[in-house]
Amino acid sequence: MQRSSPGELSPGARYVAGPTFAHFCASPELWGIVLWGRPSHEDVVALRRSLLEEIAADTLPHVSVVDASRMTGVDMAAFEELRSYVEENAEALARGVTRLALVRPDGLPGAVVAGMFAVMPQPYPVRVFASLTPALGWLSEHEEELSCEGLARVLDDVVAECADAAPIVTALATYFASHLTNANVGDAARALHLSLRTLQRRLSEAETTFQEQLGLARLAEAQRLMLDSEEPLTTIAMEVGCASLQHFSALFRRHTGESPSAWRESHKRAT
Repeated sequence: MQRSSPGELSPGARYVAGPTFAHFCASPELWGIVLWGRPSHEDVVALRRSLLEEIAADTLPHVSVVDASRMTGVDMAAFEELRSYVEENAEALARGVTRLALVRPDGLPGAVVAGMFAVMPQPYPVRVFASLTPALGWLSEHEEELSCEGLARVLDDVVAECADAAPIVTALATYFASHLTNANVGDAARALHLSLRTLQRRLSEAETTFQEQLGLARLAEAQRLMLDSEEPLTTIAMEVGCASLQHFSALFRRHTGESPSAWRESHKRAT
């Protein structure tokens, strides 16, 4: 499953991630959310922006799964933000989502999560499960085109990749998603409500730098554009914030060992 920027969650095995969540589209027929840790109000605000992609006018009716099995706690402000999203978009959700499966965590967090969902507006049928496999089985009962094979493993991989990242790296990835062409360390520090010195110290503790993370963000977005479009490399270089095609090529070679054109050709052929 390929990571995307917020606002670019088109159908086809993609996900958008924040510090404690991943919002994914496995196929046009199956969308979902994975939650871990204790999502904050700020996390749910970011998640809410991505959720709007799921109820866009051109999105097909689909089933949805919320895998909260990795949650360790509940923030009431975060829950209220999610409840507000469902309430304000009930009509669009009723059109777009045919049924939703909730996978609850164990123990007290599970009881709290299940109880909160029980009092939330439900514009579609909802059922609570203790694990992902029966949840996916229920979702696919009346969906002949829906394939859930291997999804549990894929979601484990997504969570491992996102949850293992240092919090500052995840926070920067969210910042880069909307500032890729004009990102700078001072603006990033302000956006993250940190002093410049604190941002640099946390990046140092994570054994990385602002420029390294910016380069990786530009590379990921460039790779997505190269696979999803026929845009010339010069155009893609400008869209991801590279000053020139030479700069773009140097970035690509440094991280992949290939030129952009060679990478595009080999990966287009593979797909």
